[in-house]
Amino acid sequence: MPVWIRNCLKFLIAACLIVSFCLVEGDAQTRRKKKRRRSVPAAPKPVITNPTIAPPDGTTPDDVKIISTADSKESGEQQQGSKPKNTVSEPTEGEKTQQTISDLSKQVDRLNNKLTQMQEDDRYQLDMERLTRAEQRAEQLRSQLMDIQAKIADFESRLEQLDWAIKPENIEASTAGYGSTHPEAAREARRKSLESERNRVQAQLKLAETSKSRLEGAVANADLEVDQLRAKLEQRRAQMDAAPVETPATAKPPRKPQN
Repeated sequence: MPVWIRNCLKFLIAACLIVSFCLVEGDAQTRRKKKRRRSVPAAPKPVITNPTIAPPDGTTPDDVKIISTADSKESGEQQQGSKPKNTVSEPTEGEKTQQTISDLSKQVDRLNNKLTQMQEDDRYQLDMERLTRAEQRAEQLRSQLMDIQAKIADFESRLEQLDWAIKPENIEASTAGYGSTHPEAAREARRKSLESERNRVQAQLKLAETSKSRLEGAVANADLEVDQLRAKLEQRRAQMDAAPVETPATAKPPRKPQN
């Protein structure tokens, strides 16, 4: 992957984190303001009604007893206390902030894992390109080596022909049809020409053999590089196949109301 794309990804991750923290802080401040503005309603005042007091039979008004309402209040409070309270505990501001930070951290971890995976893919593609170039280079060197071997064979064949032609009887036979008045000079010229050509072919053969040795070493190094790159790619492919697949986190169950 190009460097500018990686830099853009890093910048986007940092921007997401900054915006998320700003949103969390703004939400917390808004909730604090609402909480301050919210007024607590006054509890209703209990109204106590005294029942009518009737004197029992056979008693005088002076013997009238006053019935207290304390027992009725206590019984009413006991009945109210016996009712179940279905209240749901809401998370505090600190817990909400901690949960938001945890979610953001998980998102950053997922983005980092994706970025690491992309970098691994880029390295794998780079190694593939290196392997392709190494294979092409090895093929070119091998082709050059075959050409040099063919030239060496031609030079050796030509040397055999020159060694046969430079023999005295062959030189004399080749100059017999010239009809020269100085056959010795003709044979000497023929011999020098053959020797010069033989020396030239021997020099070319020596250079070809030197090139052959150099190409053989280059081909061996190229084959070794190809083998190393193939082993590296196989190892990296095995690591990528063995890497665990990221699964989305399971949702948390809703909180049950506390009785």
